[in-house]
Amino acid sequence: MAMASEADRFVGTYVGEAQFVHEGETRRRDMSTTIKDTKNGFQLSWTSVTYKDDGRTTEKAYTINFTPSDRPHIYQSAMAQNLFGQSRPLDPLKGEPFVWARFEGDTFSVFSLFINETGNYEVQEFHRTLVEEGLDLRFLRIRNGVIEREIETLLVRQD
Repeated sequence: MAMASEADRFVGTYVGEAQFVHEGETRRRDMSTTIKDTKNGFQLSWTSVTYKDDGRTTEKAYTINFTPSDRPHIYQSAMAQNLFGQSRPLDPLKGEPFVWARFEGDTFSVFSLFINETGNYEVQEFHRTLVEEGLDLRFLRIRNGVIEREIETLLVRQD
């Protein structure tokens, strides 16, 4: 299966830390990513923990299964089921994220499209590139064509 040869190179657990500026404050974020093979594709899980200056933390964790699409190197998220029990992506016109993945050389990218109630959009891009130590991660959050946040860090392979 073509997908297995692409995803297999990325399978593993990776951890790292990043610094970023939010509203004038420099914050630290711990990040981890796990990529696993599944029966029909692969699963991506990631967690980020943000540390605020006052000692509070915010943790976010996500897990998404992906299956091959009809297009080479592009994978659809399998986040919901249709009436027949088949996995399908969510619907961005209902306020849900539309998520897809792409493998291009040594880079595994995941894109999430959000459309709000007024029709404005946000795209989040996670580009994970294989390097000797693990994965170089580049995250972008783009709202209505403007980059609002960019984070780059190294995630070190744990297994």
